[in-house]
Amino acid sequence: VQLQASGGGLVQSGGSLTLSCAASEGTFSGYSMGWFREAPGKEREFVAALKVGNSNPYYADSVKGRFTISRDNAKNTVYLQMSSLKPEDTAVYFCGAGRPITSTISRPLGYRYWGQGTQVTVSS
Repeated sequence: VQLQASGGGLVQSGGSLTLSCAASEGTFSGYSMGWFREAPGKEREFVAALKVGNSNPYYADSVKGRFTISRDNAKNTVYLQMSSLKPEDTAVYFCGAGRPITSTISRPLGYRYWGQGTQVTVSS
């Protein structure tokens, strides 16, 4: 599965962005999808995920109420709607696809395929 993330950019604090992650494969609906981010000098951290077959999303506490993950299986695409952005949201955002179990849904090791990342910069 090849993943292509897009939609990043420069936005002011309080602004909004929507990231997209398009998958190359038609079996997209069989994968759980996650968004992670890496800030300079920090490890990749969990942002949000949708487990296959489960409509309940998972969110990191730091983004709850501000970010929304969704997927369109007909378009093989997962989205991350980000609002009320803060400077601390600045990072490279990555989408991942895999079949994580519940205990690994928020861990990078739960995902087998990764996109190339898209930069999000939030200015204060």
